Amino acid sequence: MGIHLGVHTFHLAVVIYAVTAGVVLVSTFRLAQVWEGVVITSTVVALAGYLVFNNLGVPPTILVTTTIAAAIVSPSLQISYQWERAVLLRFGRFVGIRGPGVFFLLPIIDKVAQYVDQRIRVTDFRAETTLTRDTVPVNVDAIAFWVVWDAERSVLEVADFEQAVVLSAQTALRDAIGRSELAELLSHRQRLGEEIQQVLDAKTNPWGITAQSVEIRDIIIPKGLEDAMSKQAQAERERQSRIILGTAETEIAEKFATASLSYRDNPVALHLRAMNMVFEGLKQKGSMVIVPSSAVETMGLGALGGLTALGRPVPTGPAAVSVPGAAAPDEEEVHG
Repeated sequence: MGIHLGVHTFHLAVVIYAVTAGVVLVSTFRLAQVWEGVVITSTVVALAGYLVFNNLGVPPTILVTTTIAAAIVSPSLQISYQWERAVLLRFGRFVGIRGPGVFFLLPIIDKVAQYVDQRIRVTDFRAETTLTRDTVPVNVDAIAFWVVWDAERSVLEVADFEQAVVLSAQTALRDAIGRSELAELLSHRQRLGEEIQQVLDAKTNPWGITAQSVEIRDIIIPKGLEDAMSKQAQAERERQSRIILGTAETEIAEKFATASLSYRDNPVALHLRAMNMVFEGLKQKGSMVIVPSSAVETMGLGALGGLTALGRPVPTGPAAVSVPGAAAPDEEEVHG
């Protein structure tokens, strides 16, 4: 009786071992998502148990029972990560969302249709050789940031929501390019991205998907057009520089005209200005200015010099004796 009980206990241990191994393997590697994986895993466990316990006298029926039990029980245990949601079907009909964590299914009648990742996703897409409104062919690269907020809709409303998002983004990008001119594309990338995001979000929202933002990465134009635009920009910069120079010369001429009016009404100021110009010239090192005496008489500086001399003391002695008939030199030389 004791030996018989020991054999039954051993058989029970074998069954528990096989079932546990099958459940662990299936749950760990997610082979339970397809029934073929469950059968393969259970078969491997059964063969391993047969090779180990065959010499110990374990009946083959125990191994067959273990295989069937593992095939039935293994799909009942499911695991979803923190960022995942499992769409559960029962007899082919939607019954709810499971996860995150461990959850159980009814064998045979329950099935996980799909595990949906609810993290923010980044998808790159492009529009090749698309004509703008002014008939310029361009290639545009862009990226879209989107997230699934309703796992049920994303699985039940569209067959492949990832591909649907990419195709919808490409269509929205082509439409936006066709409505814009090349200059608008190059200077208003952010506005173009916002326009595409609004169109894409309106398209994908019924699928339980939100397009958070769209960014334009690159706009490629034909090489010949790029060279022409570069020359045009250079010519525009030269035109602006010439306009600035002409404006400055006009302002300078106006200031000179205003100054001439002031000098016309004030001869003394004009004389002082002339003397200041001579002084500024003498400030340069090694400079020499030759002023003709006729220029001095023309400026009337003789009278101004006489007024200045009246304020000085009269010198005495031989230095004060004037020589009658002495003629003034034709030129005065001033050294700096």
